[in-house]
Amino acid sequence: MHYRPLGNSGLRVSAIGLGGNPFGNTADEASSIAVINAALDAGVNYLDTADVYGASEEIIGKAVRGRRDEVIIGSKVGGITTQERNNGRLSRRQIMAHAESSLRRLGTDYIDLYQAHRPDSSTPLEESLRAFEDLVRQGKVRYLGCCNFRSWELVRALWLQDRHDWLPWVSLQQWWNLVDGIRVDGVPDPDLRAVARELGLGIIPFFPLASGVLTGKYARGQEPPPGTRASDVPSARRQLNETTLDAVDRLRPWAEVRGHTLAELAIAWLLAHPETSTVIAGARSPEQFLQNVSAADWVLTSEERDEVETLARSATQEA
Repeated sequence: MHYRPLGNSGLRVSAIGLGGNPFGNTADEASSIAVINAALDAGVNYLDTADVYGASEEIIGKAVRGRRDEVIIGSKVGGITTQERNNGRLSRRQIMAHAESSLRRLGTDYIDLYQAHRPDSSTPLEESLRAFEDLVRQGKVRYLGCCNFRSWELVRALWLQDRHDWLPWVSLQQWWNLVDGIRVDGVPDPDLRAVARELGLGIIPFFPLASGVLTGKYARGQEPPPGTRASDVPSARRQLNETTLDAVDRLRPWAEVRGHTLAELAIAWLLAHPETSTVIAGARSPEQFLQNVSAADWVLTSEERDEVETLARSATQEA
């Protein structure tokens, strides 16, 4: 396993991270713990979860008991399902209360990377950032990051942190893959990569396989196989369109002639960007996850990276 800096910080994370969204949701507790143990044994040190992922934090806490020093846990606060009756999703009250709850569920006294899950227009940004800063000063959080922020929102937040001498965000978790590009809530934001690079944030891509499309397991004109993400999640089914399937048809032969799978290409392409710190891969079984881990060993040259992007974009342009 290769390790990369998390942005401009001194923290080094595995090139492949383990996404905790399936734990307790599409994967039961026993299966989830088996996946976590397999990931740790393979050298993965970054585990990603959130307070709105159901039982995910509790399952991770059980799985890493006795191995806490081996892992970097990233969690989030302010997701879209968080209750807002008494306060905004990123109000001070919400952040402080949910941090305590996450610590309890994880069975730990600190969170390595605590992230604002998405912007909250109902709360002053200064209030949110000061609450995160206080968690760091209290020793309950080590590093800070964000998810689903637009370029201008990212710049504004970092400016405020600099102005008040608060600990800056070191990472940006974002929808990014070979067929969709980099997006915020499904809308392209092509400036994000440059902003992250210039301001020293490491990007943590999610949806790296475009909801499974970039595994190549979906056939044109056929229903998604039972148990797959596109079968179980309606929003994932929307990824199965002519444009993405055309891109798959172009990309699969490119990968196979080089002795790799389409999924390995999708992950290796993200890792070929210097802005990428770790690529989150979710899995329901150890075997499935270990297939993704192997992608970290494939290092694309910048010329290969650009060639692959041209193949993917040509399908989009023709559509």
